[in-house]
Amino acid sequence: MESTSVVSANEALFRPVRAGNAFEETVERLLQAIRLGVVGAGDRLPSERELAERLGVSRVTLREAIRALADAGYVESRRGRYGGTFVNENLPDPAERTAGEVDIAGLEDTLCLRQVLETGAAEAAAARTLSQSDRRHLSGTLAEAAAAGLADYRRKDSRLHLAIAEVTASGSLTTAVADARTRVNRLLDRIPLLEPNLEHSNAQHEAIVDAILAGDPVAARQAMAEHIEGTASLLRAFLA
Repeated sequence: MESTSVVSANEALFRPVRAGNAFEETVERLLQAIRLGVVGAGDRLPSERELAERLGVSRVTLREAIRALADAGYVESRRGRYGGTFVNENLPDPAERTAGEVDIAGLEDTLCLRQVLETGAAEAAAARTLSQSDRRHLSGTLAEAAAAGLADYRRKDSRLHLAIAEVTASGSLTTAVADARTRVNRLLDRIPLLEPNLEHSNAQHEAIVDAILAGDPVAARQAMAEHIEGTASLLRAFLA
């Protein structure tokens, strides 16, 4: 029986925030959606009404968060019939790309969490009977990652990994992968993008998606494990 129940990364990220830090968490969720490529460069965010309802915040809080991101250079608001809040085509360089001490225990914790979540996600995705929509989603995000330039690569790479979690149809897993990927990206933003590594990464992405589409959970898990270990090796080399 073909499966059609997929929980999108959009749903996983735009979930209710905690009341105690509503403004800060709203900024975090919006920024997470932008940096992970869930809302791409030049794309429009959901309407204020929809976002406020989904995040469980007032429209005043949401507008303050959007204004903060606009001031920081991530989004712009446009008026008129086709207006709304749009992600800027060129985003600011990550603030994390600075010198400083790295918490090695935190690094290893993040890498362990990612390894468990993403290998499991690949295995679970391959074990499902995917719909044609699922398959197009994986193939499309794979193609976008492969075609991405250096400036856009991190977001397109993140979007592909989220797509793998999405087609497991587990909202909790998609949320966990999104949160873990945000932690990983904070570390990746501190090291250079190396073109030979990106070529290798794209080949590994293809192997992972091929295994998922072929319905081979063992191969999907193995391919993802190899891919993640390569990234972990780079992070340890530059940061540890």
